[in-house]
Amino acid sequence: MKKKSSFSTQGQRADIGDMKIYRILANRYADAVGPFVFLDHIVPAIQTKINKEGTGAHPHRGIATLTYILNGEDEHFDSAGNYAMVHSGGVQWMKAGNGIIHDETLNYDSQTDSKLIHAFQFWINLPEKVKAEKPEYLAIEGNEVPFKNLPDGKGWIKVIVGAYDVLKSAIPNYSKQFLFHIHLEPGANFAIEFADETEVAAYLPVSPAIINDEKFDAGEFIEYDRNAGTIELSNENQDACDFLLFGGEPYQEPIFAEGPFVMNSKLDIANAYRDFYNGEYGEIDYEKQRAKKY
Repeated sequence: MKKKSSFSTQGQRADIGDMKIYRILANRYADAVGPFVFLDHIVPAIQTKINKEGTGAHPHRGIATLTYILNGEDEHFDSAGNYAMVHSGGVQWMKAGNGIIHDETLNYDSQTDSKLIHAFQFWINLPEKVKAEKPEYLAIEGNEVPFKNLPDGKGWIKVIVGAYDVLKSAIPNYSKQFLFHIHLEPGANFAIEFADETEVAAYLPVSPAIINDEKFDAGEFIEYDRNAGTIELSNENQDACDFLLFGGEPYQEPIFAEGPFVMNSKLDIANAYRDFYNGEYGEIDYEKQRAKKY
């Protein structure tokens, strides 16, 4: 049985500098899908000048941030001393845990001739006990992301988070969670089964498509019911089409979100701000960290 859509919606503009961004989650209908509480889509654009400022150093606590770079290169700094430059197709994952300051800068990929940038940032809510743990960080280049061609040249699937078939992401799972990037050629379709009580959302970043016999426009976010069932993706366009599917088991603890913090109570939020203003998240040493790449 095919899962039924609960609602669909478009994102709201949330630009940073010259980057055109649509905030997809949270939205007016949903605060979370499984452990995912935030999604920004940095839409495809030709970059005409180098971004030197980045997002600016800012704190996080209680979540893991995940940046998936379709096109471009993403430079990461944080106050735990982690540094990396990840290129097209790669992933930056940072467990903020009990508090960290980070900064990211997205530019076009210096390893290619393309000036195109295109990326997503997700926030993954952590269980309460993990929110109290020390920060961690992973940089995953595009050739390390689990990948599988679909039968008959229909396209491919990448597993960014979680597992599918024999593919398994290196990103830690603190609950049942998944994030799949599925690419379908014209006329192709792909179906995937989900268990009962699984929260699932689909996002169409660039092209319209048909999902479970309903047509949706580019830029639409669609959430589905929690009954066990199938999601069938169909591409009736003349060009290839991309889909994101993400979600997981329902988050069972209270959710209190304010600014860059996602915690389990108002007191936790107050403590997160207090510790940040007391300097307990540390500082970024840009010069020392950038020197690591030479």
